Amino acid sequence: MTDRRHSTIAAANEEGDSAVSYKPPAQKSLQEIQELDKDDESLRKYKEALLGNAAAVNADPSIPNVQVTRMTLLCETAPHPLVLDLQGDLENFKKNPFVLKEGVEYRIKINFKVNKEIVSGLKYCQQSFRKGVKLDKSEYMVGSYGPRPNEEYEFLTTMEESPKGMLARGTYNIKSKFTDDDKHDHLSWEWSLTIKKDWKD
Repeated sequence: MTDRRHSTIAAANEEGDSAVSYKPPAQKSLQEIQELDKDDESLRKYKEALLGNAAAVNADPSIPNVQVTRMTLLCETAPHPLVLDLQGDLENFKKNPFVLKEGVEYRIKINFKVNKEIVSGLKYCQQSFRKGVKLDKSEYMVGSYGPRPNEEYEFLTTMEESPKGMLARGTYNIKSKFTDDDKHDHLSWEWSLTIKKDWKD
């Protein structure tokens, strides 16, 4: 939404195939990881700290490994929380835009769960459009996480500033995606944001 750019990621994108391609390590199951070096006490304790209680892992095959549960726009001056329940009707978000005052600072918070296996290289990507024209693309590295189905993880983006000025006011359409190193699309959703002169303008 702003003119700031994530230079490292942009540079990597521009290099394209000319750069050495990163290949993520082969996926290992939770059980395989727990069996590795099981006689090494310090390593065993480290894996326990990373993986938590393996007994709590959700074995239900119908539940995805990564569940993105909600997205929140955090803004200190907002009159009320701006929250999207990402387990509900995703189509509804495009029709009911958030209202954001121009020129305010905000961050995006993503809540998600990892249910079964370690997931590596999670990323949050978003593209902003206005009247069908792409204005901005941002990509945030979220990280790697072990299963913790009974407790949500949180990720916060860097601070952004909403556009300001008469020409900046209006509705923006945003396409968001939560993906990983293996290019699994854990969730894609679209939402809208209306920039106004004031919160209740």
